[in-house]
Amino acid sequence: MLVSKEGQTVPNVTFPTRQGDTWVNITTDELFRNKTVIVFSLPGAFTPTCSSSHLPRYNELFSVFKEHGVDEIVCLSVNDTFVMNAWKNDQEADNITFIPDGNGEFTQGMGMLVNKSELGFGHRSWRYSMLVKDGVIDKMFIEPDEPGDPFKVSDADTMLKYVAPSYKTQESITVFTKPGCPFCVKAKQALIDHDLQYEEVILGKDATTVSLRAITGRATVPQIFIGGKHIGGSEELDHYLATLES
Repeated sequence: MLVSKEGQTVPNVTFPTRQGDTWVNITTDELFRNKTVIVFSLPGAFTPTCSSSHLPRYNELFSVFKEHGVDEIVCLSVNDTFVMNAWKNDQEADNITFIPDGNGEFTQGMGMLVNKSELGFGHRSWRYSMLVKDGVIDKMFIEPDEPGDPFKVSDADTMLKYVAPSYKTQESITVFTKPGCPFCVKAKQALIDHDLQYEEVILGKDATTVSLRAITGRATVPQIFIGGKHIGGSEELDHYLATLES
């Protein structure tokens, strides 16, 4: 039975982490004392939903959460520190603090430790998120107790609606660029000037020209997508942004 622990103090646990070539112990007191922290916990690093949706959206919305009083966002999983560090590097999620609950102590204390032996995972965390204020759990969003790996309420947007109910999230923006492109620099600066967050996909690193042509029908950069819609290049972006001002 997955039970909310709202109003209770988080479990008192010490997490052994690897920082560079050094072992560093991080306590729950260090993580939560005198801070407002979002925690989202998931079944495992590198797993599909965790990598494609759960983690990236929290990383993307970090600055918005920070504007509304959140000091830190913690991703927690019953994985060892080496796996969590590798996953962070792979995801380039620099806005997130990755905490390895390798022994499952914190997860067990939260009542969220579940048996995933049928998948060869052993004991893992159920998927949930929570807002913690000075070590006390203010709000929890626990995925429904149903088969599989439900992902309905622990997402970043649900948490944001709780933290800042009047905030309207912007549509996702992706900019395809390549190094040394002045029009790419211009397009990115225009988005920054309008306080719009964006994801950058760099040709030669994150994608190829062949991929760009297949997706957009064009081989030039920048190419901008907003809300899943292809806007076009730098000039088209200028026209789009001008409509926002009118």
